[in-house]
Amino acid sequence: MIFSLETHVALTLIIPLIGALGITLAHSAPNIRETVTLVTAAVLCANVFSILPSIMNGIEPVVHMSEMLPGIALVLKVEPLGMTFAAVASTLWIINSIYSIGYMRGNNEAKQTRFYVCFAVAIAATMGVAFSGNLITLFVFYEVLTLSTYPLVTHKGNADALRGGRIYLGILISTSIGLFLPAIIWVYSLTGTLDFVKGGILQGHASAGVTGVLLFLFMYGIGKAALMPIHRWLPAAMVAPTPVSALLHAVAVVKAGVFSVLKVVIYIFGIDFLASTGSAEWLTWVAAYTLVAASVVALTKDNLKARLAYSTISQLAYVVLAASMASSVAVAGGALQIVMHAFGKITLFFCAGAIYTAVHKTEISDMRGLGRQMPITFMAFLIGSLSIIGLPPLGGSWSKFYLMVGAAETGDLYIMVVLLISSLLNIAYLLPIVARGFFYPPLGQTDPPVAVGYEKSSFSWSEIKEAPLFCVLPPVITALMCFVLFFLADPIMRLIEPILTP
Repeated sequence: MIFSLETHVALTLIIPLIGALGITLAHSAPNIRETVTLVTAAVLCANVFSILPSIMNGIEPVVHMSEMLPGIALVLKVEPLGMTFAAVASTLWIINSIYSIGYMRGNNEAKQTRFYVCFAVAIAATMGVAFSGNLITLFVFYEVLTLSTYPLVTHKGNADALRGGRIYLGILISTSIGLFLPAIIWVYSLTGTLDFVKGGILQGHASAGVTGVLLFLFMYGIGKAALMPIHRWLPAAMVAPTPVSALLHAVAVVKAGVFSVLKVVIYIFGIDFLASTGSAEWLTWVAAYTLVAASVVALTKDNLKARLAYSTISQLAYVVLAASMASSVAVAGGALQIVMHAFGKITLFFCAGAIYTAVHKTEISDMRGLGRQMPITFMAFLIGSLSIIGLPPLGGSWSKFYLMVGAAETGDLYIMVVLLISSLLNIAYLLPIVARGFFYPPLGQTDPPVAVGYEKSSFSWSEIKEAPLFCVLPPVITALMCFVLFFLADPIMRLIEPILTP
C-alpha cells in the first residue's frame, strides 16, 4: 500500500469527489472530461481492491470523520459485507463509464458534464454507504445518494422526466425521513449506541413486539429496497437515460437499499436474536409476495426497461427474503445475490440501451428479428437473463442455491415453492425477448413465428447493425463476468463468512 489502510478508506470518498471536480473543470473538452471519468473510476477501483487483502485477514480499519452530536459521529468502518458491496460498485463504475460515453455520444444527449459529475458524487455516496460504521453514517450517505441521483433521473428535463423524478424523490425522502430516521432514534434511545456490532445491539434492550415494530420501520424506511407497496419510485425512474438505469439497478441505488437491509439485520438486530423473537415472519410473507407479484407485473410490460424494472423489484426481494429468514446460510445467499444480480441486471440494461442507440426501439413487440441485426447484444442479453434465472454455470445460480438451502434449513418449505415459481416467471418474462429477437421474422415479413427466411444461406453480414463499440463492449464484459462469478463464489463466501459466524 502507498498509504496507510485508514487513508485508503478515506480515499474511497475523496477520489470520486476529486473526479467530479476534474470533470467540471474539463466541461468544454469532452475527450478530456471523459478521460477524467475513466481514470477516476479506475483509480477508485484500484484503491478499493487495495483494502481487500486486509479485510480477508480479519483487519477492519476505522476512520472517524466528524462528530455530529456528543457521542454521535460519522464513522467509516470496513467489514466484509461492505467490502463486497464496494468492490462490486467500484468495478461496475468503470464498465458503466465506458458504456455511458458510448450511449451519451451515440444519442447526442445534452448536459453531459452534469451527468458525469452527478454520477461521480453518487459513487462517492455509495462508498460511504458501503463503509458506514454506524447507523447515522449510513443514513447521511443514503440521503446523499438519493439527492445526487435525482438530477440523473430528471436528466432529459421533459414532463415525463420531471414527473418520474418527483415520484422518485418523494417516495425515497418521505420513507427515509418518516420511517428510517425515527427507527435510528428509537434504537439509540434503547441501546445508547448506533454502532454496527457483530451479533447486533438490540438483544437485551428490545422485546419481541418492539423488535417487530423496529423491523417494520427499517424495512420500509429503507425505501431503496423497493418492497411493495413503496416500489413505484423504481419504475418511475426509468424515464432516465439507460446508463442511469444501470446505475439505479446494478451499481448503486437499489443495491444500497438491499445492502442496508442486510447490514441492519446483521449488525443491529443480529441474526440469532431476530430468529429467536420470530419478529420477521411478516417480512418473509411481504418479501415472498413482492418477489412473485413483481414478476407477474413484469410479464405484462411491453416496454423493455419497464419489464426490467419490475424484474429488479422481484430480484431485490430475494435479498429481503434472505434477511427475513434469519439464517446464516440464507443471509449468505442474500449477500451473493447482491453481487450476482448486479452483473446480470446491468448486462440486461446495457443491452436495452444498445438496442435503443442502434435502432431506437423500446417496445419488446417491436424487437422481432433484431437478434439477426444485433447478435452480440442479444447473446449478451441471453447470458444475463440465464444468470438472473439462476442457471449454472452462471453466477446467479449460487445465490438461488443458498437461498434454497436456507429455506430447507429453517423448514420453510413454502419459500422453496416461491423460489421455484419465481424462477419459472423469470423464464417467462426474459427468454421470450431473446426468442423474439432470434427466431421471429422482422415486422412486416411473413408471420409463422419460427425461422422464416432465416436459412443459413440467406444470412448476410451487411444485416448486422450493432450499436457503437462503447455500447456493445460493456455488456459483453459483464456477460462474461456472469460466467466468471460462477467460479468465484467460493472466494466471495470466504470473504463474507466472518459476518455469519457468532
